[in-house]
Amino acid sequence: MEKVLIKNANIVNEGKIINGEIYIEGGVIKEIAEQISAKTPDVRIFDAEGNYVLPGVIDDQVHFREPGLTHKANIETESRAAIAGGITSFIEMPNTVPQTTTVEKLEEKFAIAAESSYANYSFMFGGTNDNLDEILKLDPKKVAALKLFLGSSTGNMLVDNPEVLEKIFSSTELLIAVHCEDEGTIRANTAKYKEEFGDDIPIKYHPIIRSEEACYLSSSKAVELAKKTGARLHIFHLSTAKELELFTNKIPLEEKKITAEVCIHHLWFSDKDYEEKGTFIKWNPAVKTEQDRDALLKALLDDKIDVVATDHAPHTKEEKSNVYTKAPSGGPLVQHALPAMLELYHQGKISLEKIVEKMCHNPARLFEVEKRGYIKEGYYADLVLVDLNSPWTVKTENILYKCGWSPFEGTTFKSRITHTFVNGSLAYHNFKPTGVKNGARLTFNR
Repeated sequence: MEKVLIKNANIVNEGKIINGEIYIEGGVIKEIAEQISAKTPDVRIFDAEGNYVLPGVIDDQVHFREPGLTHKANIETESRAAIAGGITSFIEMPNTVPQTTTVEKLEEKFAIAAESSYANYSFMFGGTNDNLDEILKLDPKKVAALKLFLGSSTGNMLVDNPEVLEKIFSSTELLIAVHCEDEGTIRANTAKYKEEFGDDIPIKYHPIIRSEEACYLSSSKAVELAKKTGARLHIFHLSTAKELELFTNKIPLEEKKITAEVCIHHLWFSDKDYEEKGTFIKWNPAVKTEQDRDALLKALLDDKIDVVATDHAPHTKEEKSNVYTKAPSGGPLVQHALPAMLELYHQGKISLEKIVEKMCHNPARLFEVEKRGYIKEGYYADLVLVDLNSPWTVKTENILYKCGWSPFEGTTFKSRITHTFVNGSLAYHNFKPTGVKNGARLTFNR
């Protein structure tokens, strides 16, 4: 592995910004100091020119569609888009085809990633109504978490048997990550609007069908069950202000048994954007009101919400262009998540230090990822160089997702990711992946 020296950098790490230099050898950060001399002639020097170096982003929720749905995406294409967006590690979801609900299928996905991933990787294991025996076989040091769908938004993985749910919560030491929407509420709301409009329900009703009530009913039950059983619970993609009452900011993250995340689209869009964007911003849970969006950002700043993720879930343009009931929910986000958060920084809504805390440090702390998420000596050299004053516009020709589109098309971002290093190797430079696939399997300190 090559030796790398990054000079003249503003390093954002652990709540501080310091000017310094970073020396990397063997894929690991060996030294951080105000000034470092190149120790041998074979050191590759990068002058950051006063730009900012962040730890590589850890995205704890993506759908890369492999195996089985590779007409939309695959691990190779989406991990390449991820490193272009400064995401150096990802945790992928189990609702592939076949679903990742046996240890055998889980290991098959690890084998695919080992051959094709540009970024570091892990996978969540899917819980169902009848696979507790498989769950109990899992090694917590090798698997990111257990994923449960408590709403039917992503295939046939709905866990709707209360007895089974309580048994899973009581039986595993793994972190349990949940998608919370109440299925009964959604079905009733869908039937009501389908009776009025047929399949072509106006998209503006999406946040009413997948309502605040549906979210709160499900998430409150999950929190209640976690408190009852002592399970370690992480609630994905909060979308409503009401749900925030379920979470606390009064204790450190390591002491929290119940944590939460928010996704980029719920911090950026609101129900006012449906008229322009249509089904291309159809997500589950739905993008809701401006008031919900503002409350989610405030909760992120106040530490009621612990993590920012993407829920990257690509579909083809043709699929997304269908009428409401046939258009799938989800959209591609990994390439543009960090630039979008940096745009909120430019708007004065969040600091660089807070962005790094929520996108890099906290996912590493929450999932107990080994030696990643920070810029520290002895840690793996997953690093992102950012020019905060180099505007660019999202266009079809610079989108790297296999699906070929983005909900941010036409948006001009002020900040540009100039370099991404994965395990000490330059994986991306100024809109071009270098072709280096240096992703490694994530390991966990458990």
